[in-house]
Amino acid sequence: MMTESQKSKLAEYTAAKASCPARERLAALFDDGVFTETASGRNEGVVTAYGYINGCPAYAFSQDSTVSKGAVSKAHSEKICRMFDLAAKNGVPVVGIYDSCGAFIEDGADALNAYSEILLEAGNLSGVVPTVSVVSGVCAGSMAVIACAADYVVMTEKAELYAAAGGDAGVKAAVESGAVSASAADDAEAMESVRKYLSLMPQNNLSPLPEFEFDAPAAASFATAKDSIGAIADDGSVLELRAGFGKSSVTALCTVGGTTAGIAALDKAEGKLTADDCAKIAGFVRLCDAFSVPVITVVDTEGFDMGGAESVRAAARLSGVYADATCAKIAVISGKACGAAFIAFAGKNAAADQVFALPEAVIAPVDPVTAAEFLYHDKLKGASDLAAERNKLAAEYAESEASAFAAAEKGAVDEVITAENVRTAVAGVLDITAGKRLNKRLPKKHSVLPL
Repeated sequence: MMTESQKSKLAEYTAAKASCPARERLAALFDDGVFTETASGRNEGVVTAYGYINGCPAYAFSQDSTVSKGAVSKAHSEKICRMFDLAAKNGVPVVGIYDSCGAFIEDGADALNAYSEILLEAGNLSGVVPTVSVVSGVCAGSMAVIACAADYVVMTEKAELYAAAGGDAGVKAAVESGAVSASAADDAEAMESVRKYLSLMPQNNLSPLPEFEFDAPAAASFATAKDSIGAIADDGSVLELRAGFGKSSVTALCTVGGTTAGIAALDKAEGKLTADDCAKIAGFVRLCDAFSVPVITVVDTEGFDMGGAESVRAAARLSGVYADATCAKIAVISGKACGAAFIAFAGKNAAADQVFALPEAVIAPVDPVTAAEFLYHDKLKGASDLAAERNKLAAEYAESEASAFAAAEKGAVDEVITAENVRTAVAGVLDITAGKRLNKRLPKKHSVLPL
């Protein structure tokens, strides 16, 4: 039987765990609002806990702005790092909910060590278990850098995200810069976004991909990038990432035949691929590869915007990421894929294990207009309407030498299929490559990419 003193201490202990924004956010995240705190007796401006998300175990921390404005102290860091260590040992995802004014200045140099420890542990977890950040309040300085290093980052409309004071800290700037994966109106919407993301991801890098019941899509159109994704993905399964960043491409997680896949679709109607598009797609492929999620690339592009050295570096980085990835890779050429774009996204073995092309696809070493100028220069001499004649010859070149059928004859394409058959063909490859293994890579620590 408890003594009066013990009853009093229990009451104080319970009161210390009273409702606060940090715990309310954890309740919104975990199934049925149920979670178990770790190190609950230490109120250091952060609440750490574990529970279930979509029926699967997960760890999470939520910064408590009601305690020292959520300032990051040495003790604050220790709680988070201990939780990271538990997540690594148990192989389960981690969610960080950020709402902090910054470092606990009174700690002096210990505050710097606190950030360093969190950064180290977060880096160790990357690629081992899915990591998610929810920016729900102020997320500044070093913590902003740590938050944005997660696999999936959601920011609410009233939150602030910045590395240094003076810049635009709003959600619009974060979305357009690619710093976050998605935005949400409020905490409730943010947590639903997190739950959707984690439902599509394996528990860790050694776990199998999740499987679901599914409905087939209603249409098979490849008119735009989003149409292409809708034609391949199971109905209602699509989760787009970094929608406001890189306008000539769309990246999304989804399921195909009930199993998780990633789709990167290019849209020539939005112009050439910029450095932002390259960074967006490269990051997405890197994420998928870390967890052996197969990547489907739908190619229809005017190529890379090579206006400057930055674009060249971005294209080189993107090509290196595709070549470095060991997950299953499938390319579907729905429109135009010429020169460097074909090599980067659909090059056999390096960028794709299997390449499909629609009958109307255009595949060539250079753009058909350039090819016409080079190959048919004599025919263009003396033309009364040079532009019209050049376009006519380019169309003839596209129809013959640059056709999907010509590419198939030369082994650049595995099969020419209709739009209605793409989903079935892709699903078949996903099934046969589910156990893909590579044994021809040279021993090395990692590739050196132009970051």
